[in-house]
Amino acid sequence: LLISTSTLTLLDSQIYADELVYPAVSFLSSLFGYQGSDSELKVEKDGVSDSESKVDSGLPEVPVPPDDTPEVLNKALSGLSSRWKNWWVRGILTLAMISFFFFIIYLGPMVLMMIVLCVQIKCFHEIITIGYSVYHSYHLPWFRTLSWYFLLCVNYFFYGETVTDYFFTLVQREEPLRILSKYHRFISFALYLTGFCMFVLSLVKKHYRLQFYMFGWTHVTLLIVVTQSHLIIHNLFEGMIWFIVPISCVICNDIMAYMFGFFFGRTPLIKLSPKKTWEGFIGGFFATIVFGILLSYVMAGVRYFVCPVEFNNDSNSFQVDCEPSDLFQLQDYALPSILESVTGWTTVRLYPFQIHSIALSTFASIVGPFGGFFASGFKRAFKIKDFANTIPGHGGIMDRFDCQYLMATFVNVYIASFIRGPNPTKVIQQLLALRVDQQLHIFNSLKAHLTEKGLLPALEEAAA
Repeated sequence: LLISTSTLTLLDSQIYADELVYPAVSFLSSLFGYQGSDSELKVEKDGVSDSESKVDSGLPEVPVPPDDTPEVLNKALSGLSSRWKNWWVRGILTLAMISFFFFIIYLGPMVLMMIVLCVQIKCFHEIITIGYSVYHSYHLPWFRTLSWYFLLCVNYFFYGETVTDYFFTLVQREEPLRILSKYHRFISFALYLTGFCMFVLSLVKKHYRLQFYMFGWTHVTLLIVVTQSHLIIHNLFEGMIWFIVPISCVICNDIMAYMFGFFFGRTPLIKLSPKKTWEGFIGGFFATIVFGILLSYVMAGVRYFVCPVEFNNDSNSFQVDCEPSDLFQLQDYALPSILESVTGWTTVRLYPFQIHSIALSTFASIVGPFGGFFASGFKRAFKIKDFANTIPGHGGIMDRFDCQYLMATFVNVYIASFIRGPNPTKVIQQLLALRVDQQLHIFNSLKAHLTEKGLLPALEEAAA
């Protein structure tokens, strides 16, 4: 009795409660006569170490998905060790995914946007499924229903904003769309408020804290997945090169870090990912820098990749045709004296975008992997190897896109900070949405300003 009471007192000293071991602790309390409040029966749930395996043993684990490697590959690679078998499976599936990536690029920006939406939904499904698999024994009402409802609300808000920005003329032309656009934010807020009220009504006594935990789980998942995928689509509208190069740099770094680590890896990089090595990290960095510069050189000369994706109101379709900006015009750059002495060249001819690609490649190879480390920590917290088993040898879709979402945010911020300038098209769209008297007022103000600057007479003479 003394030992049991002391054990419960030790649990009482912890800071964070673990709803998963609460039933067991309650049973011991009643068995040995220990009287304590719900808040007193607490177990630390963060920072679990090997020495705390007894506490971990009480955690319900996510079922390990079965090996779904195609039978053809299993037979062909049956004579290899598990290490080399995994190497070949990952390699073959990687080539298949790269080929599919090239195919959807060929199909155009609209297909790319649909693929981004599908990937977003699948990633959300994988993360929410983990939560449901761990906590399903509590029979929390409406958890999955509310999770998908909030996903619908957030997508409605973000995609509604995108449609209003990039399809302004089409929206103004169709009366239903114009009304939805005008009251878009109010409708989005009303939808979210409905879900919020449903959550409050679903609260169950004795599970309040766990339900709020899962409420936070859903919202953090929405922040990570939906917001980032929305930024990917915004990057795509700036030009397909801003979509393809960052994604390709992350893919290249992932592949080359794996290759260098597989053949030369000796020094562990981080405890969260024991298989990651410094050799792979450094090798992936240099390989990604070179790859980014070369890929940018190839793509910067093709209008299909560099022109902003715009909606043609006459044909009701997307178009990627323009006069490339200075960012995609070859220019001469003087080499530093050190490089000049090594190469013998005084100047080098590059696209300005290639210089920007160095920043993108650097982020993809140094900071981008931390998205993967974050995902590794998440998986270790729930004792799972992968988010799902969608892709043999690779895990789930989220396992392949954990670094891409972080990269998408960086690219969007980079464009807004260093690339994007005022957009005359959007200014004109906003002017056309004003009343006639407001348009005339702006016209007269602009005319007076140009006349004062001495530009209007010159423009009139040029027109004559």
